[in-house]
Amino acid sequence: MTEEEFATFYAQAAGRITGQVYVMTGDFHEAQDVVQEAFVRAWDRRRALDRGLGPEAWVRTVAWRLAVSRWRRARRGRLAWLRSGGPPPAGAPDPGMVDVAAALRRLPARQRQCAALYYVCDLPVERIAAETGLSAGTVKTHLSRARAGLAASLDHPVDASGGRDA
Repeated sequence: MTEEEFATFYAQAAGRITGQVYVMTGDFHEAQDVVQEAFVRAWDRRRALDRGLGPEAWVRTVAWRLAVSRWRRARRGRLAWLRSGGPPPAGAPDPGMVDVAAALRRLPARQRQCAALYYVCDLPVERIAAETGLSAGTVKTHLSRARAGLAASLDHPVDASGGRDA
């Protein structure tokens, strides 16, 4: 991919990937940070990225992995504070949180990721399986559980068909 092609790719995909990662993480600023880091890594590999082979999926996967790594590091930091007997560092509350974002955050990470890839990114089950390294059956299980979890969190009955064919 040339520099001009990469610039076009970035302009077309950065906002979309940031929105997708935001849905997966529940933190817009974190999503912006990890997507920017993923694009920096993609820039270093731009000659190897082929537009036909899904550079957007590559960037989204790298951004998700970066977000998971940051979450683990922050969690270890909070646990270290608790073990030392001191209070954990205070985080700023998110006044703009909506019910759906809160419900998504309560889902296990894999369910949230699969649901975001399916409903926000509009990827088919097979593509989600390829991006996450899960089997198609496992993706369908995560989607089913995510729908049930969201319905319970939002006090809505679960549609037996799930709204879409999973």
